[in-house]
Amino acid sequence: MTALPPLMIGTLGSEALLSGPMDRRFDLARRIEAAGLDHVFIADHISFHTGIGMDGLIQAAILTTLLPATEVCIGVYLLALRHPVPVARQLSTLSESAPGRIVLGVGVGGEDRHEIEICGVDPARRGARTDQCLTALEGLLSGEPTDHSSDFFSFEAARIRPAPSPRIPILIGGRADAALGRCARFGDGWLGVWTSAARFAQATADIGARAEAMDRVPPRAHGMQIWCGLDSEPDAARKRLATRMEGFYKVPFERFERYAPFGRPEDVAAALQPYLDAGCRRFNLMPVAASEEAGIEAIAEVARLLRQP
Repeated sequence: MTALPPLMIGTLGSEALLSGPMDRRFDLARRIEAAGLDHVFIADHISFHTGIGMDGLIQAAILTTLLPATEVCIGVYLLALRHPVPVARQLSTLSESAPGRIVLGVGVGGEDRHEIEICGVDPARRGARTDQCLTALEGLLSGEPTDHSSDFFSFEAARIRPAPSPRIPILIGGRADAALGRCARFGDGWLGVWTSAARFAQATADIGARAEAMDRVPPRAHGMQIWCGLDSEPDAARKRLATRMEGFYKVPFERFERYAPFGRPEDVAAALQPYLDAGCRRFNLMPVAASEEAGIEAIAEVARLLRQP
């Protein structure tokens, strides 16, 4: 059996790291690298609910400069809302600047259907469009002339050079059955969210079986993206986490509570241990703490606890 990939534990590339006074941003970047975290990750939205958003590839470029020794994971990029040729160019350019430090997570979105509609994409067909985008990217990121024809876009002899070297790993996000099949076909791993450890183990086993049926090496770089409330007082941690998540998702915190651990670092690490036991090799941890600095420190302690033999 192929050896498991290394355990990767990272924190969110937060708003404070990506905007505001540069001296504070540099300080936060130094703290993250000094904390020994493996990566930072960022999300991607064009116009989510109230119009908020962030461009995952632009932010990745910023983070690779702020954190020159740290991997950057885009988790997850709404690929269906873009044309794959310019995306391939952006990825090639990023890879030239930060070779081996970019991981592309791809998801279909859908929590806000209006976000998809205003980009000219039919929400009901976003999965099929994502599959076609991933198919096109396979050829485009090879550096060879690529043709593609589908219901969504067509092109001939498109060439994007240089090809990223090393290649950019692709993680597939999503809980639906279609996402598992997409991971088996295209992914280096699955990036789960809002799921139990038992479901994580079941889903990754399913992905492996599907990949083998396609004569493809089963992906194993599976991960979880998890919001965490961190405070020495669990009640304070829960309250702060609930306020942040309800403000972002516009639904009651109780919908997420079983999948969003809170409390001291040891409480959060204990809640994450079953995922580690189930084969999780990447934790994208979104800390909600009393301050940015406290969140970085707490995630570093969670990472230390999870790495203990």
